[in-house]
Amino acid sequence: MSKTMPTLELNPHKRIPLLKIKTHHPDHEPQLPISETKSHPTRPSASDLPDSPPSNNTGSIYFIGTATTILSWHGARILTDPNFLHAGDHVHLGPGVTSERLTNPAVDINALPPLDCILLSHYHEDHFDRLVEDSLSRQFPIISTPHAKSCLTSPSKPEPFQNVTALDFFDSLIMPIVQPTSTNSNGKTPQIKVTAMPGKHVPPGPLAVANDLLGAVPPTNGWLLELGYTTSSETAQNTQVGYRIYISGDTLLIDELKQIPQWLHGEKIDLMLVHLGGTTIPGAKMPLLMVTMDGVQGVKLMKMMNPDITIPIHYDDYDVMLSGLDDFKKEVNGAGLQDKVVYLDRGEEYQFQVRGL
Repeated sequence: MSKTMPTLELNPHKRIPLLKIKTHHPDHEPQLPISETKSHPTRPSASDLPDSPPSNNTGSIYFIGTATTILSWHGARILTDPNFLHAGDHVHLGPGVTSERLTNPAVDINALPPLDCILLSHYHEDHFDRLVEDSLSRQFPIISTPHAKSCLTSPSKPEPFQNVTALDFFDSLIMPIVQPTSTNSNGKTPQIKVTAMPGKHVPPGPLAVANDLLGAVPPTNGWLLELGYTTSSETAQNTQVGYRIYISGDTLLIDELKQIPQWLHGEKIDLMLVHLGGTTIPGAKMPLLMVTMDGVQGVKLMKMMNPDITIPIHYDDYDVMLSGLDDFKKEVNGAGLQDKVVYLDRGEEYQFQVRGL
């Protein structure tokens, strides 16, 4: 008998505040500062067509910086890996390892529109900085690794987080999105199924064994988000999937990633967000260990996962990132995959269409 998946209801009309100290916007809901909206390079989106009305099927990914994005669909908004430090700020990445931020986020944390939950790949300061940790409401929903949950909810913290869901590899969570009339006009309820995917921040071998003992670099998840619909006659677990998004997380190109296409049983990934940068520690002056994919590994991952579109993120925001976006572009062009990639600058969004409504 299959086990029942946990559920987290997303209610855009009754949200938990993101921050402990509420930011007042008496006249309006804050809007993201979108500098440009991009769409599929070879297929126009609904918004690209003349006289096309807005569609509930339209989703978007907004790039803030580092691995911080906002996924929006059917009124729900999911924030990934919140990092809102500015250029010149520093993060602690492990024993004796610090890094300086080189860029600014597209928007500050206190200027975000209302959100529904956080998807946190791992508990590392360049993905969950101290400003974020100090500012967040302890009741705000966070989905992350078992390690991150143990850290965030630890009784040793002055203010432990109270609403953290842990997902291990291939564990899933169902997130139905509450609509004004419970269902849309076709009797279908939108929902997002999120499944934790394998990832490793440290290459296999003696260093990985040592890291497991020392706990220097935290364990990480990737994520698969399946956007789709259920009807009143279906259980929440039987989603009619209309769009799949794979987020690599801070992983290297490891054999365990081959389990993901196998797990999908031939189903297509529509969009992949790949964490790049060739992050190398302790840093540029002593580049001993690469812990995130560089441009070469990023293209190899594209070939392994075969997504319809890939968007690179996490590639130039910190001084430990030694393989920038140009490295990835060179590899993409060399492989003839230019039409399979959309490049977002901070402050830009990518719109896509979800099938099935």
